[in-house]
Amino acid sequence: MGGRLARALARRPGRGRVREHLPAEVDGECVFCRIVDGRGEASVVASSDGAVAFLDLRPVTPGHVLVVPRAHAAHLADTTDADGAAMWALARRVAAGLRAAGLADGVNLLLADGAVAWQTVWHVHLHVIPRRRGDGLRLLAAWTRPGRASLDATADRIRAAVS
Repeated sequence: MGGRLARALARRPGRGRVREHLPAEVDGECVFCRIVDGRGEASVVASSDGAVAFLDLRPVTPGHVLVVPRAHAAHLADTTDADGAAMWALARRVAAGLRAAGLADGVNLLLADGAVAWQTVWHVHLHVIPRRRGDGLRLLAAWTRPGRASLDATADRIRAAVS
């Protein structure tokens, strides 16, 4: 079951593979905004004043939860500090709940921000993915080991752009 995310992450449009995903909108409205407003169907597991957590319709492992801020924001940078904090605080509570419910020995948090990062619903959301040994979920990447000079140059570039 957990291999679905790995397969989904490995799919590349234009290479003969089509990524399947659910519609980002229903009748022209954000599907997550509909859930937040109580007009969309969802299995809600927790909520707070600033965020809502519900089960993913296409879980990669049992108990896979999405946490969304109540206020619509397409990308992480579009959220307010308060909304971002509410989303992460609720994700922390959900992660603890997954462990307490016996659904997780560990948890991965994944936030896909932008199409190139596999975001398919344009309402920022944080995946809380329960992990168990042998669940089959893997993140395949070409890990590198740049030298200190390269790391420092990249840090300088980012520091100059952070507002």
